[in-house]
Amino acid sequence: MSSNQPSDFPPQGGPAGGILDVARLRVELERHGALCQELLSIVEQEGQALRSGAEGLPDDCRDAKKRLLPMLSESLAHLRQSRLAWQQLDADERARHPAIKSLLQKLQDLIMKIVILDRENEQNLLRRGLVPARHLPPARSQQPHFVADLYRRQGSR
Repeated sequence: MSSNQPSDFPPQGGPAGGILDVARLRVELERHGALCQELLSIVEQEGQALRSGAEGLPDDCRDAKKRLLPMLSESLAHLRQSRLAWQQLDADERARHPAIKSLLQKLQDLIMKIVILDRENEQNLLRRGLVPARHLPPARSQQPHFVADLYRRQGSR
């Protein structure tokens, strides 16, 4: 096995330093991107089902999300560690790796797209009354007069 394989990398912050950490970060970003692509596909399927008049979300979408959740959590944990190593590199070293910057931007765009589509799906479910009551926040936590009460308290000082 060659020493360029991810499994041969020393621990983060090890003696090999920058280049190996950057290579590991790239692999982790690509893996996380693949998980996000899969999640985007699921969210798009949910949206299609809701637009076609389906009553609720398809079971296979729900099951796929449940299956992805632990993988996404693990991927995020690895990315957090790698991000620390990336941020410890000086700006010149980071500038020598434009592919990482590009991957980070693509991931950020992909995550925003997922969030927006998922919110649209959630709003569609709410409009139809298809969100189970246990998933709605209690009325007291929504605090409809929070801003007015805040102004009132600030004005009394």
